[in-house]
Amino acid sequence: MPYSLRMDADSRSRRPVLPADQVDLAVEVFRMLSDATRIQLLWALIDRELSVNELADHVGKTPASVSQHLAKLRMTRLVHTRREGTSVFYRLENNHIAQLVTDAVYNADHATASVPDHHRPDADITALPTRSDEATS
Repeated sequence: MPYSLRMDADSRSRRPVLPADQVDLAVEVFRMLSDATRIQLLWALIDRELSVNELADHVGKTPASVSQHLAKLRMTRLVHTRREGTSVFYRLENNHIAQLVTDAVYNADHATASVPDHHRPDADITALPTRSDEATS
């Protein structure tokens, strides 16, 4: 069992204590998610894989800058790579990452709208707004 279980009277109503190494990794994941570019990159990778250049176009950054962000995401096992010839394609490491990013985006949507877009029947949320989108709104 990955969790340490305490068998006292109160343990049935509490969650198990997490091992320190698992907590440290979770903290590192949240540290990686504390950057707007990395959120945009992860959002773009939900349900698909893209090259560095495609991701750079998507987020409006240089390929060099995007590569640095992707290297950090790869080191923390949030993205996975596949090489095809000279091109490298990125995808999310697993569905938990997609769910974590989606939940964070939807939670932000709840905080900023009386009826969040993702609750509207005709909503098709495909991209996060960029600063340039916000300036023109």
